This record gives sequence, C-alpha cells and structure tokens, in this order.
Amino acid sequence: MRFVTRILAGAGVAALLAIGAPVAANAATAPAAAPTTATDPYFHDSWGPYSSSDHKAEAEGKVTVHKKSYKQWYWKKYYKVVKKCWWKDGKKHCKWVKTWHKKKVWKWAHEYPFTVDSKLTNHKWWGKHRFSCAWETFKVVNFDDSVYYKSFNNCHKHSKYYSFSGKDAKAIFVQVSRGNHHEPKGYFGGWQHVYSQA
Repeated sequence: MRFVTRILAGAGVAALLAIGAPVAANAATAPAAAPTTATDPYFHDSWGPYSSSDHKAEAEGKVTVHKKSYKQWYWKKYYKVVKKCWWKDGKKHCKWVKTWHKKKVWKWAHEYPFTVDSKLTNHKWWGKHRFSCAWETFKVVNFDDSVYYKSFNNCHKHSKYYSFSGKDAKAIFVQVSRGNHHEPKGYFGGWQHVYSQA
C-alpha cells in the first residue's frame, strides 16, 4: 500500500511540475516593458493663422524643436612650472621654467533640430494669373545670424501641406502673399513670428 501511495504522490508532483513549468517559462520569457526612446520636444507650439494683405491666402501650422546634447572634444592649452636641471663644469644647475602643455578635454555642446509644418490655403484660385496662387515664405535666422529662405505655393482650391527641417535656428518668421506659379508678386502680409530661441 505504501508503495502505491508513493507512486501516486510522485505522479501528482510530476503533473504539478508539468503544469507549472510552462507558466514559469512564460514568466521568464515575457518581454520586459520596452524603454521609451521618444523624448519630449524642447519646444512645440502652433503658429498662425497669418494672411496675405488681401486675406486671399492663409497659412498656419506647428513648429517642433528638439535639443540634442553631445560631448565636444577640443585641445586645452595650459602651462605649468617645472624644474629643469643641467650639468655645467661638473656642477648641477637648476631653474624653474614655464612650459606649455595641452590636453584633450570635452564640454557639453547642443544642437536644436527643428521641423516646421504648415497648411497653406488659397481662397482665390481663379482670376488674374498674376495673383492666382497663395505663397508662404519662411525666413530662418541661424545662431550665427546667417539667413536662408524656404518658399511654398498653392495654386489650387484645396489646402496644401508642407514641411521642412533644419537645425540651430535662432528665429523663424513667415510671410504670406500672393503670386503666380513661379514667385510671389504682391499682397505681402509682413513677417510674422513662428519661433524664437529664448
């Protein structure tokens, strides 16, 4: 009887282990929570709507700026006073002299990549060919005060969406106007604020 009981007990333990093993295996191999790689933007906001002076063209959108930090290596020059000795006429002579040295060090540097998204609406796509298109022109002022421009147009009834990217902008402005298929011609709405680095 004892022999039968031991066999039944052993079978029961084996069954429990067989059931518990997959559960334990699943628990061990369950994926850990994925680390979040997305970082919050340094700056994110809407701009506009801004219009041409005749209100027949309109632009609005969003601007997103991130901050990326990295180590920037450079050579740092410094001097130290060292004792230099030499032998002359059987006597040892020494004096303290200033010598220049350099070492490689680093400092934190930052980049500010940005993306500007826009929606450009043309409220009058018919009429004179000279003013049948809506235009938006962006002026980007960099940290070194250099300037460049990006222009987009919409010569159709439905709104058009544009996007462009860059980095290290000190300020971004937009001017909405009207023109033909090739360039803005008039009804300039003036430079309006999109973004400025605080």
